[in-house]
Parts: sequence; C-alpha cells; structure tokens
Amino acid sequence: MEKYKQILKDNNQTHLQKYIDMCNEEERKNLIKEIESIDFDKLNKLYKISKRPIKIEKGLIIEHISFKDKYKLSEDKYNELKDLGEDIIKNNHYAVVTMAGGQGTRLGHDGPKGSFLLDVKPEPKYLFQILAENLIRHNQNYGITLNWYIMTSTENNDQTIEFFKKHDYFGYDPSYIKFFVQGNLPLLFEDGRLIVDKGYHIKLAADGNGCIYKAMKEAGILDDMESKGIKWIFIGSVDNALLNMVDPLLVGLTIKEGNEIGSKSVAKANPKEKVGVFCKKDGRPGVIEYSELPEAMAEEVDEDGELLYGESHIMCNLYSLSALKTIASKNLPYHSANKKAPYMDENGEIVKVTEPNGYKYEAFIFDGFNYFKEISILRGKREDDFAPVKNAEGVDSPETATKLYNDFWATHKSQNERQ
Repeated sequence: MEKYKQILKDNNQTHLQKYIDMCNEEERKNLIKEIESIDFDKLNKLYKISKRPIKIEKGLIIEHISFKDKYKLSEDKYNELKDLGEDIIKNNHYAVVTMAGGQGTRLGHDGPKGSFLLDVKPEPKYLFQILAENLIRHNQNYGITLNWYIMTSTENNDQTIEFFKKHDYFGYDPSYIKFFVQGNLPLLFEDGRLIVDKGYHIKLAADGNGCIYKAMKEAGILDDMESKGIKWIFIGSVDNALLNMVDPLLVGLTIKEGNEIGSKSVAKANPKEKVGVFCKKDGRPGVIEYSELPEAMAEEVDEDGELLYGESHIMCNLYSLSALKTIASKNLPYHSANKKAPYMDENGEIVKVTEPNGYKYEAFIFDGFNYFKEISILRGKREDDFAPVKNAEGVDSPETATKLYNDFWATHKSQNERQ
C-alpha cells in the first residue's frame, strides 16, 4: 500500500487516491496494479513536450525530395518496373500489413473503424471487406495467397477478430491472416494528471502508428515473415477505400533504385491542404506536417509550376524486411496531440467533453524513414489511390470516399487495368 502512495506523491498524481478509496476490493487491486506498471519517468518527459509549440526544430534543413510519376513513365520503364515487382509477388516474397487499431468514433461508429459500412455500389461494403476483396483479386491474378497481418489495439482486438469470424473472413483463407496488438500509453489531463476511465481504469490510448515497428517485433511478426521467406512488406491503413496494397510498380521502383523503403504519394491539392508531405530533413527522407511547414515553403513551386513540397504522405509504405528490423530496434520520438477525452470524475460519474481536455502521445510511422539515406516515391493519382474515411461529413468523409470508390470502379473494370 505504501509503494503506490509514494508513487502518487512523487509524480503529482495524489488525486488518484480518491478513486482508490471509492473502488471495491477487486477494482482497487486492479487500479493499484495499473499505477505501479506505469513508467512515470517516460510519462513525465512526454508531458513536457505537450507544452512546446509546434514548429521546425532550430537548424533543421528542409529540402525538396525527388519522386517518379507513375503516369509519366515510358512504356519500357513501366514494364521493367512492373516485371521486377511481379517477380517478388509471384514468388510469395511479399506480404501486407493493415493498421486497424482505431475506433470509428469520429465517424459516429461504435466499433473498430474497419467494421464501418461504406454505402458503395453495387452493394454496401465494410472497410475490412474492401481490403480483403482487394487482396483476393491479386491472389487470383498471381496464383498465390498473400500473408495478411492486421494490427489491432487493446480497445478493439477482440471485436475485430469476432467481426472477421462472423463474416467468414470475407472469403480470405484465415490461415494466412495474423492479428497482433499495438501498445498503449496513458492519457493525461492538460495539467498533467492521469485520467481515470470507466471501471476505475487508467485511461489508455494506442501509442501511434509509429509503434507498429516494435509491435511487429514483440509479437513475433517479423520472425514469422522471415520464416516464410517474405522479403518486402507493404503497410497501409484500414481507412482508405482505394488502398492498393499490391502495386508491383512501387516494389519494382524501390528495388531498381536500390532502396530499402518506398512509398506511394499523391499531389497535394493546394498549398493549404492539411496533409503531411515528403521532404528531406538534414539530408534524410521524412515527412513534415502541414502545421510545421512555413507558409512560404508550402507555396514554393518548381520550374513546372508544381509545389516543391507537394507529395502527400497517404500511408502507402513499402519496406524490406531488413528495414523493418532496423527501425524496430530504434526508439522513435513521440508527439503530443490535444484530444477530447471523456473521463470519470471524483464522484464516479462519466463526463463527456466537447473540447480538447487532455494529451495523447503517439509515435509517427514516417519518423522511421530517417534511418535510411533515400526513399523511393511513386506518385499516383488521388482518384486512383486515395479515398480516406476519417470525418463524419465534409472532406475525407464516407460521402467523398464512396464517390471516389464508385467512380474508380466504374472506370476500371479489371484489376489489370488498375496496375
């Protein structure tokens, strides 16, 4: 009993004693266990970054990064890259990872985001279903079955697995699907106090898409890939209804350029679009957030009138297995985000909030690019590659994603046309 009390005192968390006093015996044991398991040294350091203004690090050199436009390749070059990539895929040296740890809260959906039903033609489809059908088409095209790894969160793992079972894995062979769970970090109120959730638990949140590297290592996914002879891995998010997870051109380009990492981009719609863009940071590949990019740089154009910082990062990333191992051995930096966090008050009541009241800490997947000298970037088209489902309405909503999906498949009658 004295141990946890000292922890609370040393870390300015004495407000938790009131919750402990309110608990029944079982809840009290669990809450104390959760408190004692927290790395407060790490958490206190993270809290300090919450107060820093978002800006480019002093002295950091930001430069334009080169890319290849898929639609400007010569026929010979196109075929050369496609053949290189298809050789990897046909020989089952390729695997796909889907990041699906999020809930559909912003969409007004109660459940894993991948279980959101999109009202597409000819019949509505779940986001998970769209991805499964995408992979099945490629499997049929290449005469293989690709290994599919799905990253969930502690919040939605059980729901996700049950959802797949309920829908018979959408026709995908379940022996080729593996689920694994990403890590968590506690949320903090804006004054640094830990937040208590329903059931008298410390409120946790997934620790960002950048923690996928360590999660894959700790869950044995990287070892599983190696044992199966997988050499190249695509990582994408569940909320893109036009996500092409098996693009031989991206694989071929990355191999041809001698790189260990690659990514698909689309041109930024305008200088003010709120997306992260590819760049060089101190000579290394990276992504700079729209909130960090000075206005003058955001509007800078090249000799063709195109934005110098116009390659949007759309979460279509490719890695060699050795690249994933390299990043998994590193500690990526964390970033803070001001979030709305419902909480249990000191009367045991759940309080819903309408304004941000706390901090969430996340690692970003693109911070792993920094460990390599170069990255291959293949520019696609928004109408072919990017139909995000993030907001309930307006930009990047089910309405816009549905239109993009329907328009795409009205034009592309076969998977071969897409490639």
